[in-house]
Amino acid sequence: MRRFYARRRLSILTALSGLIASAALFNAPTASAALPTPVSGATARSYLASLTVATEDRTGYSRDLFNHWITISGSCNTRETVLKRDGSNVVTDSACASTSGSWYSPYDGATWTAASDLDIDHLVPLAEAWDSGADNWSSSLRQQFANDLTRPQLIAVTDNVNQAKGDQDPATWMPSRTAYRCTYVRAWVQVKYYYDLSVDSAEKSALTGYLANC
Repeated sequence: MRRFYARRRLSILTALSGLIASAALFNAPTASAALPTPVSGATARSYLASLTVATEDRTGYSRDLFNHWITISGSCNTRETVLKRDGSNVVTDSACASTSGSWYSPYDGATWTAASDLDIDHLVPLAEAWDSGADNWSSSLRQQFANDLTRPQLIAVTDNVNQAKGDQDPATWMPSRTAYRCTYVRAWVQVKYYYDLSVDSAEKSALTGYLANC
């Protein structure tokens, strides 16, 4: 009799596990942004400690100084390349424009099926880079930064969320999805470290706080 109840208990647990797994699949996003994996929290903390702390200066900034959305391959520019990378089942036309697909925005958890609802965010904004040292860069280095597909710098996100972020740093803006914040700050520090950009004191304080939980 004990074996019967044990088997019955096991079958009930198996059924429940199946239901939970099905529910998880049902509620999972249909697409997931493929930002290049940033460095670990420990590495990001080490990088942050080595960054120069300096006051920001936006004198002379113009977005046009960063040649962005250059041709990457064939008829595909940087925006179109990121949309294909970050989406699921993305279909493009002869001009490389996305005509269908599914995109999950990790900043706010929204899923979109029209490419027009997505912006490609410069995780470290162009204006922020200028404030932090890019004003002394060559045009070619600014172009590299604005189109960098190797570092965790470009990601497809909900357009109005990106517009609300603007050129803010983590002291004043963070993704509303708390589950993504560790990824965000690790990526931010990695990009700043790679390009030898400075941080201001409020930015460093915010990054230190967020990275303590990574």
